[in-house]
Amino acid sequence: MPAHPSTSAIRVLTGSYTPDSGGEGPGIAALLLDPATGRTTYDDQVRPLPVSGASFLAAHPSLDVVYSTNEAETGTVSAVARDGDGTLSPLGDPVSSGGANPCHLTVHPGGEWLLTANYGSDTAPGSVAVHRLAADGRLLEPTDLVVHQGSGPVTGRQEGSHAHQVLPDPAGRFVLVTDLGADAVFTYRLSTVTGTLERVAVNPVRAGSGPRHLAFAPGGDLVFSADELSSTVTCHRYDATDGTLTALSSAPATTAADVVNQPGGIVASPCGRFVWVTNRGADTVAAFRLDGTTLEPLGEVPAGGSWPRGLALTGGHLLVANQHSGTLAALRVLDDGTLGAPHPPLSAPSVVCALPL
Repeated sequence: MPAHPSTSAIRVLTGSYTPDSGGEGPGIAALLLDPATGRTTYDDQVRPLPVSGASFLAAHPSLDVVYSTNEAETGTVSAVARDGDGTLSPLGDPVSSGGANPCHLTVHPGGEWLLTANYGSDTAPGSVAVHRLAADGRLLEPTDLVVHQGSGPVTGRQEGSHAHQVLPDPAGRFVLVTDLGADAVFTYRLSTVTGTLERVAVNPVRAGSGPRHLAFAPGGDLVFSADELSSTVTCHRYDATDGTLTALSSAPATTAADVVNQPGGIVASPCGRFVWVTNRGADTVAAFRLDGTTLEPLGEVPAGGSWPRGLALTGGHLLVANQHSGTLAALRVLDDGTLGAPHPPLSAPSVVCALPL
C-alpha cells in the first residue's frame, strides 16, 4: 500500500456490527476503491473507529462529518469528524435516538438537521427522530420524535410498526419514511425552523410486502422500493406536490427457487434507466431495466458473499456489503445495466453498509 492513496482512488467508509453489538467488525473502517479495476483495499493511513453497532452511515452535505447509527435496544447516534488525511475521530458523545434499534439516518439537504429511523422492537414501536446540528456538525438537542402505529399480516414481522428508512425527496420538500411493519410509506414535512415533523400523507403499500428501502429516479417522479417480506421490487409514481405514492408495477427480486429471500439495499442509476437490489437468501444482486414504468429483469449475479445487505454506487461499481460472510465486493456496472463478476472480495467482518465519499 502506498503512503498516500492514488488520486484516482475513491474513499469509502464501511459500517459493521461490533463485538458488543453481536458482530465481529471494527465499527467504522476506511477503504479505497480503484475504479479502474474494482479492487478494494484498506486505507492503512486511517485507523478504524470503534463505533458500536454502526449499521448505517450518512455524510453531511457540506462538512467532513459522518453520522452513524448505534443499533441497540437503547439506541444512540454518533457524529464522526474526518480530517484532511481521512483520520476519523468522535465529534462529541453519542446521543439518544429516542427509540430502539436505529437502523437508518440521513442529513436533511440544508445540513442543519439529522433524521433517524428507529426500527423498534417487540416492545417499542418504530419511530423517527430529529436532531439539530451545530455549525461544525456536532449533534445537539433532539427537536422531535414521531412514533408510528400500524401492523401487517406477516406473523413474527408485522405485529407492530418498524420504521426502516428516512429519505428526503429530491426537492427537499418532504421526508419519506418506510415502515416495514405497517406496510406503509409515511410522508412528513420538516420545519426547518423548529425541527419538527408534520405528517402529510400515509401511503399504504401491498399488504405483506414490508417496504424496506426506497431509491428515487433522477427526475424525482418515480421511486423504487425494495420489499423485504414479499421479495419484490416495486416502481411507484411520486407526486412531489403532496408527497403521495402510487404503485405502478412490481417484479420478483430474484428468480431463485426454494429459498427464503429478503431484498436489502436498492439503488437507481443516475440515468434513471436501471435499478439494482441485493437479495439476502439468494445471495445475489439483481438488475432491472425500466421500460416506461415497467421493471424488466436483466438477470442477477453472485453478490460476492453471503447475506448482501448494503448497496452503494460509485466509480462505475456497485459496492455490496455481505454481512454473514464478512466480505465487501465491487461489481462493475456495464453500459446495458447488467453487472460483471465481482473483483475478489475484501474481508470485512460483519460489514453491513458502505458509504462512498
